[in-house]
Amino acid sequence: MSRILVITGASAGIGAATAKLAAISGWNRIVVHYGHDLAGANATASQVEAMGAQAYVIGADVGKPKEVAKLFEKIRGLKPGAIDLVNNAGIVAPKAGIADLKPDRVREVFEVNVLGAFEVARQAVLLMRRWGQGGGIVNVSSAAARLGAPGEYTDYAASKGAIDTLTTGLAMELAAEGIRVNAIRPGPIKTEIHAKGGQPDRLKQVSGGIPMGRAGLPDECAEAILWLLSSRASYVTKTIVDVAGGR
Repeated sequence: MSRILVITGASAGIGAATAKLAAISGWNRIVVHYGHDLAGANATASQVEAMGAQAYVIGADVGKPKEVAKLFEKIRGLKPGAIDLVNNAGIVAPKAGIADLKPDRVREVFEVNVLGAFEVARQAVLLMRRWGQGGGIVNVSSAAARLGAPGEYTDYAASKGAIDTLTTGLAMELAAEGIRVNAIRPGPIKTEIHAKGGQPDRLKQVSGGIPMGRAGLPDECAEAILWLLSSRASYVTKTIVDVAGGR
């Protein structure tokens, strides 16, 4: 048995970058979770295995607790000695002001980004406690949690504010058990999430407001995530790292 790294939302973007970087950073067993994009997950897994690690592609809608339970049942079936978690899966809805932030839309965002993240973390902690090997959790928040995303994605920003609070609360609850909980807050990053939110040119629109003058790369987020999980950060918990170019 050996330690497994579980990455939710690993079919693209930050999750995929983290899986690939993990494969060349000493992780030899990686769960590549996906919500709907099986082709993307398979592509990530192929790259992970080309780098010498074992990839396990597992699908689940994290907004549905029963599917999260099945996800972790499959993870238990892999007989890991212990796990670490990158709690990354999330969605954004199209740009909208408050008049269009209707209950069905907000509920869908929160079901995935908040309720899903809580349930994934809960299931992971149950396994960490069962095996008694400690572990690390890195939640993926967003700079939007600080900025509010007015007139664009206030529901998304609020969901990521909840992730910040989840990080703080879990870190304090679990520190004595050897489980470290941290987060990163990405700023504008070159991923497909902006196109999915109906703004394929958003990075160009906001680049002037980024002190470093450019959007970030998924690999730059992955570096921060894997540092937080590593032994180099063994005395770091309840910490949220901004990966936002100074924004």
